[in-house]
Formats: sequence, C-alpha cells, structure tokens
Amino acid sequence: MASSGLPIHIHCSAQKPSVSSSANFDHLKSTLSSAFKPFLKQTERFPLRIDVAPQTLNNTCLKLVDAAVDFVFEFADQPLLPSQSNFGPVNEMKEAVQVTNIQGEIPRDFAEGAYIRNGPNPIFGALTSTSSMFGRSSYTWIEGEGMLHALYFCKGVEGDWTVLYKNRYVETETLKLEKQRNKPLFLPALEGDSPAILSAYLLNMLRYGKVNKEISNTNVFEHGGKMYSIAENHKPQEINILTLETLNDWDVNGGWNRPFSSHPKKAPGTGELVILGIDATKPFAELGIISADGNKLLHRADLKLNRCSLCHEIGVTQRYNVFMDHPLLIDLNRLVRGSSLMKYEKEGYARIGIMPRYGSADSIQWFKVKPNCTFHLFNCFEGGDEVVMWGCRALDSIIPGPDKGQNKFDWFSRKLRPIKPIEGSMDAVSEDQLVFPRPYEWRMNKQTGDVKERNLTGTEYSMDFPFINEGFVGVQNNYGYCQVRDSIASSASGMAKYGGLAKLYFGEQNPGFSLKENEVEGLIKVEYHMFEKNTFGTGAAFVPKQGGVEEDDGWVVTFVHNEDTNISQVLIIEAKSFTSKPVARITLPFRVPYGFHGTFRPMQLQNDILSIIPSLNSKIVKSISPSYSQIHE
Repeated sequence: MASSGLPIHIHCSAQKPSVSSSANFDHLKSTLSSAFKPFLKQTERFPLRIDVAPQTLNNTCLKLVDAAVDFVFEFADQPLLPSQSNFGPVNEMKEAVQVTNIQGEIPRDFAEGAYIRNGPNPIFGALTSTSSMFGRSSYTWIEGEGMLHALYFCKGVEGDWTVLYKNRYVETETLKLEKQRNKPLFLPALEGDSPAILSAYLLNMLRYGKVNKEISNTNVFEHGGKMYSIAENHKPQEINILTLETLNDWDVNGGWNRPFSSHPKKAPGTGELVILGIDATKPFAELGIISADGNKLLHRADLKLNRCSLCHEIGVTQRYNVFMDHPLLIDLNRLVRGSSLMKYEKEGYARIGIMPRYGSADSIQWFKVKPNCTFHLFNCFEGGDEVVMWGCRALDSIIPGPDKGQNKFDWFSRKLRPIKPIEGSMDAVSEDQLVFPRPYEWRMNKQTGDVKERNLTGTEYSMDFPFINEGFVGVQNNYGYCQVRDSIASSASGMAKYGGLAKLYFGEQNPGFSLKENEVEGLIKVEYHMFEKNTFGTGAAFVPKQGGVEEDDGWVVTFVHNEDTNISQVLIIEAKSFTSKPVARITLPFRVPYGFHGTFRPMQLQNDILSIIPSLNSKIVKSISPSYSQIHE
C-alpha cells in the first residue's frame, strides 16, 4: 500500500481498550461531555415526548448525535499542490466509451479480456480533515473511496481489436450512505491528535457501527470465476466485471466475518484461496482457506499473535502459508495513552511465520529476521529444506505518515529523496532514507531454523508494487516485475511517483557487480523500462501469452499519465523485449488518476460487448460478435 503508494487501512471492533483507568480516556469523556453542552442546552427548549416506539426513539437519538457532530466538528478539504494534480479525483462515467487512438499495434496473440486497476477517488472532490475542540484529524494519502478503471480488449472475428474504457466507484455501503446524504459523514479516525481520533472512533461507531469508511480502493482479484474489490478495512465487494457494478459484500456464505488482507493468494495445485484478516483487537490475525469455487470456508485459524501487525499480504508455497509479523503496529492502548494509533516501532522485532496449509498456531515455525517493513511480495516457494520469500523491503514505513499528520509535505519530501548509502553497507542510510523499498530475499531453513537475508538490487532505484506471471504463484519462478520510483519527482511533489518498470532475473547475477567479501552473493540482473519525462504509472500487471511456453512469454500492461500534456494512456510492453518501446500506446479520452494495484483477467467478450457499452455501433458489434449477426439478420 506499502511503500510509496500502498493503500492500507484498518478495521477496529467496538470493544473498549483495556485501559479503564487511563487519564487520557477519562479526560476524553469529560471533554466530549463539555463539548456537546452548548448544543444540548439548545435542545432543552424543545419538548421531547418519550411515548414513542423504540425504533423511533433510536432514530431521534441518532439524529441528535448527528446534529451535535455537525455542531462540534468542522470539515475542510485537504488541498493538492500543482505537482500532485493527478492524485486528484475524476468524475464517474455514465457509460463505457470506445478508445480509437492507438499507436502501434495490439498483438494478434494478446489475450482477450479486461485490465482493471483500483485506486482512491475521494467522492466529494478531496480528502478531508476535521477540526474541533478535541484537536485535528485527517484522512491519510492512502484513503479515498475506491474507483475501478477498466480497459476491455475485444477481439473481432477477423482478428482486429476493439478497445473500450470505463470507470466506476465501488459502491460500498458507506459510500452509498454519504452519496444519499450528499456530504462527508465519517470523521477521520487514523491520523491526527489522539483525542480527535478517539472521539472519531467513538462517534463513528455510535452513529454507523463502524470505525471508518469502507473504501475498497486497493486491489482487485479473481476467485471462483468472480471479481472482487478489496481494501484492508472491510470484507471484499463482488464486482460485475462487465458493468463494474458492485453486487454485494463477500463473506463466503456467512463463513467469514472480518476483513481480508489486500493480497490473498491461490494455493498452487488446489486453487484454494488463502486469506489473512487482521483486527485491532484480539484475535489480531486469523488465517482462512476458501474452496476453489469460492462457496465455502474450509479452514480458519487464529494465529495467536500478541500484537496487531499490519500485514498487507500473505504468501503461499505448495505446502505452506507464509506471513510476516513486522513492527508496523495498530495499537488502541497506545492511542488512548496519547500517541499514534498506527506506528512503525523502529526498536521492535520482526519475524516470518511458516505454517502448514491447514495448520494451527501451534504448528507455525517462526524465523526471526532483521526489523523491516515489507508490504508487498513477489513470490514464495520451497527449495529443498528452505522456504524462499522475495519481497520489497524497507527499513521504515511510509504510512501513515508524519506524527499526527503534521508538516506532511516536508516529511514526505525528505523521506522520498534519492538514497545516499553510507560506505560499508547497503542498509546503512540516514534516518530520512529508511523509506526506500527494494527487492529482498529471505531463505528460511526449516531443518536448522537459520535465515539467510540479502538485498537483490542496489540503491540506484527504489522499487515496489511487485508482480509476476500468476501461473507461478507458490512455485519457483525466474522473473519478477515491479514499479520503479522516480525519487526526484516524488520528493519534489511530496507524493510517490513511479517513472518506470523493472524486470528482475532472479537466477542471474548482475554482470556489472563485483562480489564483495562481506556479501554471500551478488546482486541480480535487472532490466528497466523507463517512461517518458514527467510520465508516471500505476497498476502494472502481467498478461500471459496465449499458448506461451516460457514464463516471460507475454506482456506487461500499465496505466501511465503524462503530467506535461495531462494525457493518460495504457502501455503494452513486450516482456521478452522489456527495454524496447511499447508495442502499443492506447490513449484514453479521459484522465486516469494515479492508483494502486491492477490485474488482467483473460475472458471471452464477443457475446458480452453490449453489456459493457450498449450504445456501441452495430457494425462494430457485428465485427466482434458472430451471435449478434445471427440474431439480428
């Protein structure tokens, strides 16, 4: 989320923190009472009758609380700088449009299907903050309602391509509620002054039964033939892939009652979905396994962690589940004591857990590793006695941001600068340069309990948002891909921007690297595909070649935006000729803001084209769908 750009969100239950004697909590209660006294005095002038139905009384009380919140809290938009303009939201489209501006050619053996990317798109035009007598709270840069951007590749009977584009909000219950009321309703409950966060926590729970909004803005994934949108703070939402309509929350037919992490994984061989759900109260983390058809929860296990570690992703191998317990922690007791709800504890420990697929907490083998913050994984696999994990590791967390959300631009500008390593170690950097994710390897030996760790790349580029050919999830792979941060542009704007892509050759050593005595192995080979000047991308994904034989037979697709021309495009890059120019540039008729994760789902679209765009010209429909011609002739 994750590095620069990773959307991570929290879900907290209504349980009261175990700090009943806390002076801070008592002070908050006293302050809440005094804050609402002026409003309550106003209501004393109006006679209230009690002989009403319980539901009516409840509704009346909630309306009074809503009015009190409006009286005490003042909402304000968080402005964007000119260099941050493409992080701003766009309007939702009424209908898909055909895209005709294509430079180059979409390959004939490119997969027919849908390329979808998720990302934040604040519904009222900007992220908001609140101010009150409790202090200030604000939404962080990773929040904002989820919007899906989809590009459909429809192949005609003669092999020609029709490309369609559509966007649409993920219609969570909280988004529908705010649209109905036409104003922000939820108080920001993650970043800001502790009393303001606590009051937001309590008032959101009182009014809506939820600590924060269901934003569903981080990832999209497929399971059991269905598509889902997801963020950490709620269950996934099922999406109609043709219309992008939100259908319902996915609770696995009542079997799962907590959030998913944003990157569930399909187990190799069985196709079962391995999920991980975290919460701010016990049980802090639970693992689940869902049947391949998505209809049944087959296994559930409390990992029995003693803290809430914000784990954004889970790994799988052929036999094991692999997860991280790192010191980016959500701690309600810390919040009540007056500090941050979410914080990276630099002196905290980190470990990796390996658990048999249907295991329990007692079956987990823990491996202590160097403290780190790793949001995203390339892959995990087994090799002899070892379990290997590749991910993008940093030494600090970029979320939620500066303490209490103060001086955001200065803080992010410092953290996102190019790295300047200190002589003697590639991990020896200044305090302001710890937020620099790059590919990393952990090798856990299950027989000896030993761990070998190493950087896979140097300090030239920060890299994150990794992805692979999904046919190799859980088994050994040779290639990985990720987004390359433009550290200069990121520092200048105070927001993470990705100016290119990288292809990693896990089995090949970097030919320009001389092995040092203090390193077990050298750095690996990396190829780069850098975008044009002031062009940045998000949501890259791998598209396997139909009938492909080798792992890198296929293409990388990505959304990009040129900030000089204000034009958004989708690029198709040949994976085997990674440094070459894109084989196709698809210019979109609308701006696409920067976002988070994307995926490509191969699927036949000939008979569904009118579900995507009902107004499409009949001649074009006939060229795509033989059945349409038969019905209408």
